[in-house]
Amino acid sequence: MGQTNKHGLAEEGGASEGPAAKSARTAGGAEEAAATGSELYYEEGGLQRVRPYFHKYAAHAKGRWVGRTVFDVFSREFRDRSTGYYEAAIERGLIEINGKRVTKDAVVQNNDLITHHIHRHEPPVTTQSVRVVTETAEGLLVVDKPASIPVHPSGRYNYNSVTQILETTHGFKKVFPANRLDRLTSGLLLVGLNAAVARRLEQGLRHHRIQKEYVCKVAGNFPRERVVCDEPIRVVAHKLGLNCVDRALGKPSLTEFQWLCDDGAQSIVYCRPKTGRTHQIRVHLQYLGYPIANDPLYHNAEVWGRQMGKGGALPAVAEADGSSAAGPDKPSAPAEPRPTKMVGKRDDDKCNETWRHLVARMAEWKDKQNQEEHDRYAAAATDGSGVCGVCECPMMPDPTPDELCIWLHAWRYSGRGWSHETEFPAWAQGAAALVDAVKYRPEDGSLSPSPSPSPSPGSN
Repeated sequence: MGQTNKHGLAEEGGASEGPAAKSARTAGGAEEAAATGSELYYEEGGLQRVRPYFHKYAAHAKGRWVGRTVFDVFSREFRDRSTGYYEAAIERGLIEINGKRVTKDAVVQNNDLITHHIHRHEPPVTTQSVRVVTETAEGLLVVDKPASIPVHPSGRYNYNSVTQILETTHGFKKVFPANRLDRLTSGLLLVGLNAAVARRLEQGLRHHRIQKEYVCKVAGNFPRERVVCDEPIRVVAHKLGLNCVDRALGKPSLTEFQWLCDDGAQSIVYCRPKTGRTHQIRVHLQYLGYPIANDPLYHNAEVWGRQMGKGGALPAVAEADGSSAAGPDKPSAPAEPRPTKMVGKRDDDKCNETWRHLVARMAEWKDKQNQEEHDRYAAAATDGSGVCGVCECPMMPDPTPDELCIWLHAWRYSGRGWSHETEFPAWAQGAAALVDAVKYRPEDGSLSPSPSPSPSPGSN
């Protein structure tokens, strides 16, 4: 049994029934030739897309399902699709019990294995190619990852992931990424072509023998002198992807920053993280008061309030009803949080009174985003033009340009006697000529001397 997806059904067999397989299940239960290689991906509307395919999800019956009909379970438990869809799916053999076709009136028994061959629509991503920067005889692959593409298959992304693209279109048998980048972050990945190389790379990163350098675009006029932030960071809510500075419970973290240029409203900043905490650069920049300008999590007034988390300030709790409604900020740096009971299965999901209100605001904001996405689906299906002809489900709306990236780019990795780098992204091109003056020098283990301030190039 694989990982459980958002439908509560466990994913089995990876992409075994995807477009790269030898055959795929049709809506009628028959078999048909599936797309492979270059036929798998196509471009339309300025985005790279994956041809829809059938994929099997499976789960053993939960206690509350036992004694109910299979139609009742799906129509009531999994409401992302219509009851008409589930009725047709059962009739076509797309929903099975213990590997056998059933009628809609079949009753679920204890320990039954329920499978659903779902027609999968992956979100589109940028048309920018996953580019191989370097491949060595020792099995090191250096890759330039575009923003919008996750490193590994996750959630609704499978073939539109770096590992699958490398294996499907670049001809690599198996790849082992040694570091991670968020889906919306662009830049360098170090990839092993075998597990041993990947382990060596991971150890080099963990023990700081490999140095990472980034560039980003932040809100405001960043200070022109070098800035070092060593505030400790912890995961406040793992399920929400929320990380914050926490001086009592956070892990040691350190990032060096250097201004490169600005246009009076936003700045291009060079970043060198010396530790590798999740969202470290994003969290430290927010704490300093210069969040990445298009960061949906850490530059978000709905969640953080007007102070936007600067200096650890948290939004105020509404005094009238104790809800998470927005109100005047009352900065409250979380220097001495008081731990309370666990609210999740993981240790890093521990919450406390200091953070509880912020976590609630973040959850409320994410629920709002999910509802807006659902409403967009419903609007697309109103006249039938936005409905898939195979599974009769609303088609996924395309992401907007703002939903495809954040302005954070992993520019360069280096070690003793070697370095690899990428070009600056379009949003930072004006700073490319300035970075040589501040970049990391492996021979002395430090940043170059800070350059004297110079006029902004006006490229932002």
